[in-house]
Amino acid sequence: MLIDVPGERVVVRAPDPRDEGALLTLFEECEDWFVAATGLPSGPGDVQSLFYALPEGAEPDAKSLWVVERDGVVTGLVDAVRDHPAPGSVAVGLFLLAPWARGRGLGRAVAEALLARAEGVTRVTATVPRGWRPGERFAERLGFTLREAPAARPDERRAEHRAAVLLRAELRLGPRE
Repeated sequence: MLIDVPGERVVVRAPDPRDEGALLTLFEECEDWFVAATGLPSGPGDVQSLFYALPEGAEPDAKSLWVVERDGVVTGLVDAVRDHPAPGSVAVGLFLLAPWARGRGLGRAVAEALLARAEGVTRVTATVPRGWRPGERFAERLGFTLREAPAARPDERRAEHRAAVLLRAELRLGPRE
């Protein structure tokens, strides 16, 4: 899908195996988000785990990954699960943009384009690390309501990890004609 961002060619598409190196680079560039969300930088298996990690109770066919490509360069990634935690909901597990691509309207354009194509969706949920102002501002500008989230359990693959304090972001969508 082509996204209208003035002066740029932005494509949102499904990832393919050739994107692995670019996604590894993106995760390294987004260390600020990983540290805010987990207390640690991205780990060696984080890119690969994206392709099979699901929230409890979610169906594998409900998962979607989208690569954001700006002028031919992988610039972002969106991980979403449809009909989770309930029918008509979409749970966004990850919405990453490289730091050099933030603050220019690209994230908003991608989010709005994906929402416009999300037929039957009445609610979108996500989490934002508390105190991480770029994520809080982004969610608020899109119309999300931010609330304290239940305490997260520690990441089991990193014994030294302490659970990050997260905010639950929720966007209610009205019926569309």
